[in-house]
Amino acid sequence: MSIGENNTLLELKNITLDYDQDRVLDNVSLYVKDKEFVTLLGPSGCGKTTTLRIIGGFVNPDQGDVYFEGKRINDLPPHKRKVNTVFQRYALFPHLNVFDNVAFGLKIAKVPEKEIKERVQKMLAMVDLKGFERRRVTKLSGGQQQRVAIARALVNHPKVLLLDEPLGALDLKLRKEMQVELKSIQQQLGITFIYVTHDQEEALSMSDTIVVMKGGEIQQIGSPEDIYNEPKNAFVADFIGESNIFDGLMLEDYRVRFSGLEFTCVDKGFASNQPVDVVVRPEDVDVVPPEQSPLQGVVTSVVFKGVHYEMNVKANGLDWMIHSTKCQNVSDRVGISFDPDDIHIMNKMFKGDVNRITGQVTGEDTVEFLDVSFTREGLGLPPGTQVRLEIQPEAIALVSEDQADAKMYLESIIWKGAYNEMIVYSYAGNAELMLHTQSDEQVATDVGIKFDFDQIRILPAEEVAG
Repeated sequence: MSIGENNTLLELKNITLDYDQDRVLDNVSLYVKDKEFVTLLGPSGCGKTTTLRIIGGFVNPDQGDVYFEGKRINDLPPHKRKVNTVFQRYALFPHLNVFDNVAFGLKIAKVPEKEIKERVQKMLAMVDLKGFERRRVTKLSGGQQQRVAIARALVNHPKVLLLDEPLGALDLKLRKEMQVELKSIQQQLGITFIYVTHDQEEALSMSDTIVVMKGGEIQQIGSPEDIYNEPKNAFVADFIGESNIFDGLMLEDYRVRFSGLEFTCVDKGFASNQPVDVVVRPEDVDVVPPEQSPLQGVVTSVVFKGVHYEMNVKANGLDWMIHSTKCQNVSDRVGISFDPDDIHIMNKMFKGDVNRITGQVTGEDTVEFLDVSFTREGLGLPPGTQVRLEIQPEAIALVSEDQADAKMYLESIIWKGAYNEMIVYSYAGNAELMLHTQSDEQVATDVGIKFDFDQIRILPAEEVAG
């Protein structure tokens, strides 16, 4: 079977993978078109490199299937797939010169010497390394080594080139130059690129399609314009560019309340009085005289960014970020203005505003959840009884590991104008929890969690929902 009518070259269907009982990929489905530049984008630990390795055949999924040109290739080894990979560290052979590095795969495949020479010379010219054939790769700059790695991968005429953060070792100026070169090479050759990065600017500038990932799941797939202008949730909005993200209440169709005021918007289809996340991009906000807007605040900082000023304004208890070509002074009182179509309404990533966790009564007045135990006098429930616990985000705190009730994995942080909304993952119970904090931690690391047990609400067994 060849490429389908919709031009699909590669397809992942319901891919799931666990490492040491931790879920790395959770039901990931994706299709890639022929000649498409697709970028897998997300923070460290989100599963993007694992997805790339499954496509390349270096890792087998626990569940799901990989299709190439309509054929299932789960059991096909890497060297038999029409796929080549460029790794971040390039993996060049230091004892070989540039020509022999690029020619290595062709020699293994026993391609005739004349054809090897022609293909290598053509590829070196394409990556602007003509004349470097006899140079030792150890004498090349980082950018030149990266070009050799790309030439070595492309000279074998793969249908798909996988690139795992190939620009990560380069300085900023060279990264930007290579972004342009990579896109140009992809367009010249007309082959499919699948590119892994955590750099949002890189993804926006190079891709036809961006796949945003978090916690082993795909959050959104779309063009760079769609991803930036119409993010599906607060994580995508926060990860792609700068955003003002606030808690809001969708009062009715086209009407939302946030930042202490009601606003007209262009969104509909939400329930009445539904809690939502509200996103307003900094470049969509205008600074006006205070009397021209009901939303007013005080400028707390101003930084010149070259093409605009980045200002922070405190209004109704929330921090607003504003990008403007007009400079204001710190302590100035200003009005904040934006149009209805600059307001983006989205469902909250975390269902509800409270954590709901299943627990069990393990002894007299003792309850256990997520391998954490606490006592509640007068509980009055026999051991073995299943209960549901409701825990407010404010009843969970970040502490040092020696003070913690549990160690959990920090999946995401989103600044909500007055606090950080964090989502942590429990290794013990395969569950996510939301907490609100002023602290800031590194995403994709383990953190210490402490509960205010007095604030935990225990619901009787008959109220436990499925």
